[in-house]
Amino acid sequence: MSSKLESLQRWVDEVAALTRPAKIHWCDGSDAEYRQLVQQMLQTGDLIELNQETHPGCYLHRSSPSDVARVEHLTFVCTRDEQDAGPNNHWMAPAAAHAKMDALFDGCMEGRTMYVIPYCMGPIDSPLARCGVEITDSPYVVANMRTMTRMGAAAQARIEREGTFVKGLHSTGELDPERRFIMHFPEELTIKSYGSGYGGNALLGKKCHALRIASFQAKSEGWLAEHMLIVGIENPKGETHYVAAAFPSACGKTNLAMLIPPEGYRKNGWKVWTVGDDICWMRPGADGRLYAINPEAGYFGVAPGTSDATNPNALTTIARDTIFTNVAVTADNQPWWEGLPGKPVTDWQGRPYDPSNGPAAHPNSRFTVSARQCPTWSPRAEDSQGVPISAIVFGGRRPSLVPLVFEARDWAHGVLIGAAMGSETTAAATGAVGVLRRDSMAMKPFAGYHYGDYFRHWLSFDKPGAKLPKIFHVNWFRKGEDGRFLWPGYGDNLRVLEWMIDRVEGRAKGRQTPIGTVPSDGELKLDGLALDRRTVDTLLDVDHAGWSDELAAIGEYLHSFGERLPDELHAEQQRIANALKTAEAA
Repeated sequence: MSSKLESLQRWVDEVAALTRPAKIHWCDGSDAEYRQLVQQMLQTGDLIELNQETHPGCYLHRSSPSDVARVEHLTFVCTRDEQDAGPNNHWMAPAAAHAKMDALFDGCMEGRTMYVIPYCMGPIDSPLARCGVEITDSPYVVANMRTMTRMGAAAQARIEREGTFVKGLHSTGELDPERRFIMHFPEELTIKSYGSGYGGNALLGKKCHALRIASFQAKSEGWLAEHMLIVGIENPKGETHYVAAAFPSACGKTNLAMLIPPEGYRKNGWKVWTVGDDICWMRPGADGRLYAINPEAGYFGVAPGTSDATNPNALTTIARDTIFTNVAVTADNQPWWEGLPGKPVTDWQGRPYDPSNGPAAHPNSRFTVSARQCPTWSPRAEDSQGVPISAIVFGGRRPSLVPLVFEARDWAHGVLIGAAMGSETTAAATGAVGVLRRDSMAMKPFAGYHYGDYFRHWLSFDKPGAKLPKIFHVNWFRKGEDGRFLWPGYGDNLRVLEWMIDRVEGRAKGRQTPIGTVPSDGELKLDGLALDRRTVDTLLDVDHAGWSDELAAIGEYLHSFGERLPDELHAEQQRIANALKTAEAA
């Protein structure tokens, strides 16, 4: 097979001349091709067959122990002008980066097959979707890209029709951490990744294309590429509101995307629909509203912490036709990780399980599975025009200060809330506990250009005729004096989403505070919850003195983006700081 598109064929020929593969395979995305790849990987040991009675179509892949996560310190944005990459990215001059990478790619596929993967991010016929081609020497990457994107012949046909595509070149190389780099060239719509087989570094459709390159594309084309879940909330009247939400890692994105309503809500006819769990592309529609697609076709989820208690929908989703990466295995060859019943006999590295070696499953172990297998998968995930977004939610892990939920007064205030969001580190993650890390819009590792320009782009959507979503901030993680979480979380988060929808529809009045609108007495439906009045008051409390300190810290953080930071955000920060001073004096 080859391409009718001259620019694609020429690039494939150039890469083949550089990497010198034994053969070239153009991927068509068919079932037969996938079966053949799996058989090949079972023979080489790249995949291990799991218990086919309990987990039909499921396989295990073990990474090199030095290649188990994204490598942010080796990830670069290579723009012509260093300023355009911003203080939020590592930068290298494009010519130097190309030279460095091409030296690594020289001859790296000798004796290997070079796979050409045409793929589409988003429904294949969607005007919001964008295509790419990844060239790789990893059959594991091909198998995962088939699940995570619309990959194969239909994508290639669209690329040949449109004539434009993102170029992604990947090789596992020698898996040497000293020879590992992920380079992005946004102005050239090009990605080069060498030395890693790990998902976020090797599945170039995911973070590399769908966020770093797409965010740059979106800035020039007037849309948004965001690190957000998309969830549909259907009320008993059959009306569905779609919500997009951005949280840093370990704050429950997938759990919210697959939320199971509390029993009382289920009986009353509430339903939750999963459109996406990680990435959201939004564009203004003809009616002025923002419409969103999930550019991905699958989930690349973190396994540990996924259990019957936290996310039964995810467990059902991954019971078949799933590739597991770096999980442990039980005596009867089922995948296992901390949080599941049973016990492991073999750890993620293939060693007999010994607790002194650390967790049985790697803390960043993963599952790759088709989104359609989720019991709450929304058929509207395939809508070519996307779904209309009623609310955008930001959130983080904050044990104190930040209320359970508050609403921005307007779009500019909402952009400030997103820019200022952060999470406090936990003992599990680092030595220092309670350190606040700002992660604007949960895009710190993924915005493909200067954060100041990114905030300005967000602000640009507020123009005459726009019917923008309301913006909210949530904090499921507030703790009491005893160190326990005050809010039950999980399915009960629907109670907070219902209040947001009531605000969108003009049914809830809310209570005005200097930081935004919080629920008034009785507006949050708390029936069936063992929450006393004092706990509810603490969850919704706005501590003026504490927030004054927070606003000062936000001001310092914004200052770090220099002269590219929009004046509106400084003005908004000052407005709230002044409102807090007035409230304190009252």
